[in-house]
Amino acid sequence: MSYFQLENFFSNFSFFILFVSMIYYWINIAFNLRNKNLGSFGMILANLSIFTLLILRWKESGHFPLSNLYESFLFLSWNLTLIHLILEKMALFSNNSEKFLGAITSPTALFTNAFATFSLPEDMKSPSPLVPALQSNWLMMHVTVMILSYSALICGSLLSIAYLILTYYNSNSKAKQQNEISNEILKNSLSRSSSISTNANIYALSFSNNLYDTNLNNINRQSKKIKLADDLDNLSYRILGVGFPLLTIGILSGAVWANEAWGSYWSWDPKETWALLTWLVFAIYLHTRIIKGWQGKKPALIASLGFFIVWICFLGVNLLGEGLHSYGFIKMNG
Repeated sequence: MSYFQLENFFSNFSFFILFVSMIYYWINIAFNLRNKNLGSFGMILANLSIFTLLILRWKESGHFPLSNLYESFLFLSWNLTLIHLILEKMALFSNNSEKFLGAITSPTALFTNAFATFSLPEDMKSPSPLVPALQSNWLMMHVTVMILSYSALICGSLLSIAYLILTYYNSNSKAKQQNEISNEILKNSLSRSSSISTNANIYALSFSNNLYDTNLNNINRQSKKIKLADDLDNLSYRILGVGFPLLTIGILSGAVWANEAWGSYWSWDPKETWALLTWLVFAIYLHTRIIKGWQGKKPALIASLGFFIVWICFLGVNLLGEGLHSYGFIKMNG
């Protein structure tokens, strides 16, 4: 079997497995399936498949496979599956949070994999020699750390977005339930006043018991949702706490590489500018969490903004094809 056949097989196989894993996690949230290891097994298969593809590409090209947008997206997809598996292994959250994590990481890994496989031009997928600007030992260090930071920041930001959606839904649902209970009390109070006293007392006692049971069930459901939201918020904080120092190291290593290649540590290139903006957004997020002691919606809103900034930094700048870092739609640097 030729290299291109092997690459095509592992690329399509990883896409298929990620798609199946995504559907499983979504169905698991809806129906609470018993087999909880199927999603993890799918993510392991996808991780190994993408890893094998990158190793094959490394062997075929003779250089570390992070020289263009195609390879970078595959590496990002592999990182997302790796983060998912590490978090599952560490068991930092409940089963419900684990299902939500899989429902977030699997479609994100699938999107990046599909974009690399089906949207990018064919000549990018063929291994090619490095352009002169990338022929440096810093390629592995700088680009690897940057994409690792992107994957952690994207994952953490998505968990913050999920937290905002969940808390918004819960607050609206709680208000609706309270209105329904109030209306029911008023309706039955009017009904009791028009009936005979004995039947009214019996009915009132029965209604009070039913209302108590209903409120108890609502409180239990509400407490579970609050626990899930807190898990997502804390997990987001931990992941972003890892992604930020990686981003810092990546920017510093890039500055050293830039000085060797271009004679200047910082050139206010579009890639550098957006990387700095990304760093500032998540620095503000961590400052509000650590120094100010903020939790919940306010820092989650900052992380949600960071999600879009990361994508502009990672993808948008390269598609514009402007600046020292960008090699257009075909070539890129970290």
